[in-house]
Amino acid sequence: MIALAAVLWGLDGVVLTPRLSNLNVVFVVFMLHALPFVLMNAFFFKHYKKLKKLDKKALISLLLVSVLGGSLGTIAIVYALFLVNFQNLSVVVLLQKFQPMFAIIMAVLILKEKISRNFFLWCIVAIIGGYFLTFDLNLPSIQTDSNTIKAALLSILASFSFGSSTVFSKSLLNKLDFDTATFFRYGLTTLLLLPVVILLGRLGDFQLITPTNWLIFGIIALTSGTVAIMLYYYGLKNIKASHATLLELFFPISAIVFDYFINGTILSAVQWISATIMIFAIIKASLYSKRKKG
Repeated sequence: MIALAAVLWGLDGVVLTPRLSNLNVVFVVFMLHALPFVLMNAFFFKHYKKLKKLDKKALISLLLVSVLGGSLGTIAIVYALFLVNFQNLSVVVLLQKFQPMFAIIMAVLILKEKISRNFFLWCIVAIIGGYFLTFDLNLPSIQTDSNTIKAALLSILASFSFGSSTVFSKSLLNKLDFDTATFFRYGLTTLLLLPVVILLGRLGDFQLITPTNWLIFGIIALTSGTVAIMLYYYGLKNIKASHATLLELFFPISAIVFDYFINGTILSAVQWISATIMIFAIIKASLYSKRKKG
């Protein structure tokens, strides 16, 4: 289920979300949550009563999942995709897969889990791989590569946000079933983003939504949005968070395939090598983390 969700996210990042680039980023993320939430109310309205059963820890986890995964992480990755203007989509998605390392670091800080020194060594290797994946053998230029640099940094911010969200999601799923957790996540994220959209003066952007935009919003809601999150939460409820983050590597793998067949994008030999090293280092770092935990 997690692997399937990751493939749907790969489809989203390359084929769907970039087709919404005529709209404001925050407004897009708001719509990606508000529309599915409105639709889910028809099926999950009775789930509201479960809010009363949540203790303080579960409510905090729900809030952090909505802030980090629903709002900050999604805004960061969507903005990164918009910045590259349909180019280097594979690079943006691949960089976002620093997520397992951030998930493990958050587990150490929050759950007090121990990790080995080798974990940090492989993290350094992954960061080096990420650099060459982004810039190939060229030195970054602030003038010519400003959007690439911004997109890379936003992808890493998304990695931190989604990695942290994975840890809190696992905690939340100890209290809720996967469909209720999805429903509450989308609802709270919508409520958090609504005042932001109003303050930015973007409510009027409804008039800018084209028929194609509405079609893309609908497809996302039925595939890489609500359905993918439900699949992911169903899987996450039954396996460890550290295992889930490794299965999410189907996300960049599928994104590379979609980017090639849809956009004709081909990574250079250096980028392929860098991507392989980065993913291998992330896997090794995760494995060293699990060994240390015994």
